[in-house]
Amino acid sequence: MALNIKKKDQEEAELDVTSFMNLMIVLVPVMLLSLTFTQITVHEIKLPDLSQSFESSQETPPKLEVLLSDAGIKVFYPSNVLIKDIPLVEAGNKKTHDFNQLSLVMKEVKKQLVDKRDVLLLSSPSVDYQSLVSTMDAVKSYKTVVAASLVEVELFPEISLADASIK
Repeated sequence: MALNIKKKDQEEAELDVTSFMNLMIVLVPVMLLSLTFTQITVHEIKLPDLSQSFESSQETPPKLEVLLSDAGIKVFYPSNVLIKDIPLVEAGNKKTHDFNQLSLVMKEVKKQLVDKRDVLLLSSPSVDYQSLVSTMDAVKSYKTVVAASLVEVELFPEISLADASIK
C-alpha cells in the first residue's frame, strides 16, 4: 500500500528589500554629513634631561623664554632680559593675546639667533589651553608664500613647557 502524498506546490517567497534600500539611501548621506572632520596636530615637547649632572646645569647656554600670562606675552633672551612686551588686544568684546605680533617678534629673534632651535614657554596656571597651543604654534613656525605656494618656515621647533609661577 503506497501512500501517494502530493507535495503542494509551494510558491517561493520573494525577499522585498525596497524598504531597506530606502532606509540606506537616507541613512548613508545623513551619517556622512554628521561626521566631524578634524585635523589632529601633534606638538612635540622637549622634556628636561634628568640624568644631567649638577655641574653641567650651571653651564647652560642662554635661554629664549616666552612668558604667557593674563596680562599679555613677554619675550626674554637671555632669561632675565626683556626683548618685547606684547599687551593684550581687543577682539570683539574681550581681550585676547596678540599671536600675530608674537610671530613677528619670533621672526626677528630668529634672524639674530639663527642656530637656536629651542624655546622655553612659561605659562601661568590661569591661561587657557587654546592660548597655550596658539602660542606654541606662533613660536614653532610661521606660514609664508614662496613661489606661489604656501610653505611653513621653522622658527623654534624644540619647545619646553614650564609653570611661570616657579620661575
